This record gives sequence, C-alpha cells and structure tokens, in this order.
Amino acid sequence: MRQLIIEMPNKTYPVYVGEGALTQLAPLFQGPLQETTKILVIADEHVAALHGDTLKQAIPSNVSYEWLTVPKGETAKSFATFEACLTFALEKGLDRKSCILAFGGGAAGDLAGYVAASFMRGIRFVQIPTTILAHDSAVGGKVAINHPLGKNMIGHFHQPEAVIYDTRFLKTLPEQEIRSGFAEVIKHALIADRAFLQEIMKNVSSLDDLTDDFLAYCLERGIEIKGTIVSEDEREQGIRAYLNFGHTYGHALEAALGYGKVTHGEAVAAGMVYALYLSQKKTGLAFHVETFCQWLNKLGYRLDLNASFSFEELHHLMKRDKKTIGEHIRFVLLEAVGKPVICEVSSKELVETDQLVRKEMMR
Repeated sequence: MRQLIIEMPNKTYPVYVGEGALTQLAPLFQGPLQETTKILVIADEHVAALHGDTLKQAIPSNVSYEWLTVPKGETAKSFATFEACLTFALEKGLDRKSCILAFGGGAAGDLAGYVAASFMRGIRFVQIPTTILAHDSAVGGKVAINHPLGKNMIGHFHQPEAVIYDTRFLKTLPEQEIRSGFAEVIKHALIADRAFLQEIMKNVSSLDDLTDDFLAYCLERGIEIKGTIVSEDEREQGIRAYLNFGHTYGHALEAALGYGKVTHGEAVAAGMVYALYLSQKKTGLAFHVETFCQWLNKLGYRLDLNASFSFEELHHLMKRDKKTIGEHIRFVLLEAVGKPVICEVSSKELVETDQLVRKEMMR
C-alpha cells in the first residue's frame, strides 16, 4: 500500500492505494474524523452485493452507521436518487458532524459527494472507490449529478477527507469496466507524460497484460498527475480543464447514446481520438493517430460510437457542454504529448474533423 498526498489551497488529504488500504478507514475515525456522530454509507447496489460485508467489517465499532444502496452506474446520478439520499439522511438523523462514505465507482462517488456537499450546506465525506475509472473521479473534489440535457451539469466542488483505494475490489471488475477505467489512465499519459504513454503502449497489448502490479503503478501515476493539476487549479479556472481531454466529444456521445448505454471511459476513448485528429488540424500535433487507434482497437475500444448520429446531433450536444463559453466550443487539444492547450474551435473545423474521423473509422 502507498500513501499519496493531495494538497489543495485550503485542504490537504491522503489517498491510500493498494491491497488492504481499507485498514486505514478505522484510524481516520480515531484521528481526524473522531468527532463524527454518525456514518452514512451510500453504496452502489452491485458493489454492495459483492463487497458490502468487507466494508461493514472495516467500519469502526465506536461510530454508528446507516446503509443506503443506490442504482449502479450513471443511473444513480439522477435528481430522484439525489433527493432520496437527502431524505434518508434526514430521516436517519444525520447532522453537521456526520460523515458520508461513498462506496462504488465514479458514479456512486459523484452522487455521494454531491449529497455530502448539499446536506446542511456541506458535511464531510470519504471516497472508497471500487473501479479503475474512479482513480480519476475520486480525487479532486468534483461531485455532481446528471441532467437529461447534459452530463454532470448539476454539481459542486467538495473535497473528501480521504480517498481509500483498496485494489482488492478491482479483482471482480468485468472486462468492460477495466477498459472504461484504463481510458482515463491513457488520458493522463497523453496530457502529462510522454514516457508514461510509451510505457503503457509497450506493456499493454491487451487487457490481459494488466498485471496487479502494473495496474497499481498506472493508478498511482494517474493519481499523481491529477493531484498535481488540481492542486494548482481546484475550481477549473485554468489548467484543470486539461483533465477534460477527450471529454467534450465523449460526453456528447454518452448523451446521444443514453447514459449507461456505453461506459464513460469508452466514450472518452472515442473522444480522445477525435481530439487528436482535431489537434493535428488546429495545433500541428505530430502524432501517429492511426497507430494509436490500432492499439485502442486491440484493447477492445469501439471508436465508431458516432456511427448512428449525424455531426449536427453531436454538435448540438457539444454546445451544451459546461466547458462551452457563449457560442464558442472550447476543446482541450495537444500541441504535443504532455503539452495540452485549450482552444476555441469553429464549427467548420469541427465538421471537417468529424468527417475525417468517420472516414478513418471506415477503413
């Protein structure tokens, strides 16, 4: 197990990564969280069925707790589920010194974190992620629910007290979730570390190549990259937007397909390909996108998720993205691997890139 430290302007908190990290939960409530009056666990229903007993055994006996399961995946991030969580917290007598444990993947963490940010104007919470994807979402304090018109449109910045990332939970992930989470590892490499990208492309020719040790290394490096960025820009007024590489187009695909019909990471992978082709056009990126796409295909990523939709449909959804300012769509692009830049992109450039991507995907 390794401890990483996330340093924000007004808060510092630990991230425990590795097998057995859950043993750090009890010490939290004997130390920094010792005044906690009650714990509320908000757990993904699927994760609760698999690992609920493991978490219950780790909760310190000196603090009472309540347990609430929510739907798995993005369907949990709805107004109805958000309201149900708040109602449950009120009915069970939580107060301002209570603490929420977010137990599950990125969606459960987003929901539980937003409940914590909203309940009595904000109470403490701890992230206990159980997916590879959540190595990205559990760190940095972005919490949100979805709106039918856009992903993560209703939310807040609310930092956790700690992140406890016990990699034992990853052993039960289905292949699709491994693929989804690994897309965010690839994203971190593209925006921050050319050597890291080369390393993972060399060592991972299929998902079967992801050994426990190499995966743990990838997760730690991804968390380090994200931690460095968010420590400089907590509220996304500048460089934190780099973490959205691949997300503008990816979120449009998610919305078009319907939340939950494709995993977040799979949509982001397709979005990164679009952003790389757009970068070649806009910033002169020197990068062999075709070789990168071939590698993604070997890992099982579907890069033709746009096939059922016109450019106009996806463009309409991109204009709703929260990174859009006025009528201008902003994209995170790359001048080089490890050198991201934020650009305003014209409709002409977007449609030309869309046509290029569709042509390349038909080869």
